[in-house]
Amino acid sequence: MRKVNLAVVGATGMVGRTFLKVLEERDFPYENLYLFASAKSAGEKVTCKGKEYIVEELTEASFDRPMDIALFSAGGDISKIFAPIAASKGVTVVDNSSAWRMEKDVPLVVPEVNPHDISWNKGIIANPNCSTIQAVVALKPLHEAYGIKRIIYSTYQSVSGTGVKGVVDLEEGLKGNDLMKAYPHPIANNCLPHIDVFQENGYTKEEMKMILETQKIFGDYELKITATTVRVPIINCHSESINVELEKSFELKDIVALLNQSPGVVVQDDPGSNLYPLARNAAGTDQVYVGRIRRDFSVENGLNLWVVADNIRKGAATNAVQIAELLVEGLQ
Repeated sequence: MRKVNLAVVGATGMVGRTFLKVLEERDFPYENLYLFASAKSAGEKVTCKGKEYIVEELTEASFDRPMDIALFSAGGDISKIFAPIAASKGVTVVDNSSAWRMEKDVPLVVPEVNPHDISWNKGIIANPNCSTIQAVVALKPLHEAYGIKRIIYSTYQSVSGTGVKGVVDLEEGLKGNDLMKAYPHPIANNCLPHIDVFQENGYTKEEMKMILETQKIFGDYELKITATTVRVPIINCHSESINVELEKSFELKDIVALLNQSPGVVVQDDPGSNLYPLARNAAGTDQVYVGRIRRDFSVENGLNLWVVADNIRKGAATNAVQIAELLVEGLQ
């Protein structure tokens, strides 16, 4: 496989460091690796594939040298400024922020779900929201085989989804020190039905992200979806209760068989043995785990799923690296 010149923007952040770990684990084929961050983090030393790199300050001139792909995880404001600069110089940007996700001309990609959308990128590809990624990996095979009429999302999202400050709020809160730097209420021993800012319609921005991003990824803007997103006091991994109403009738054994053969999905569903997806077990992995698969008897063709994944890996870094791998394949 051809080796490429690769940049990581936001290399010292939580997702940025996971980028490097995933690149190493998957032996991503880069020739040269360039690491960028804010002026405050410039000069830090980071290791990838056994080689030490010095993090550079991100500037408008950063992309003047030959580069093929840039993985961005430095926040929406930075992406809005620097992603177009990189794209204008022939670099394909895979952006992990929310800045570009709903732009009409920017593909929103989960490789197991809609890899074909990469083909119409114009220099920027958006990485979906972490909670959306794991949901659509589980739902895509059902949508293709049975059609989905309606989705009800209820999420239980870890504090790492807020970044380092969310983790600190929880760790300090468990010691009895409620910092509340990340959240409006203590997160320790608590559940907050409030992720991101509230919108005029009463939903939070996170809830609207899940609704709109699912529609865009599936290419079905008429799909009926509602969501409630909740921050829970665990460090890592998001869990989701997903209720779907399918267009066609189904047998549970066929649903299980379909999910078992779906890319990126691991079925863990044996109630008799207390086997179902758990955040503690999903941590540090790249799969989407599905269990508690059962019929919803309250509605025709209703189905319940419990879906768990590592939000920093599959929900961010790994998904972006998978997109980059598809880009490399396209360059061969």
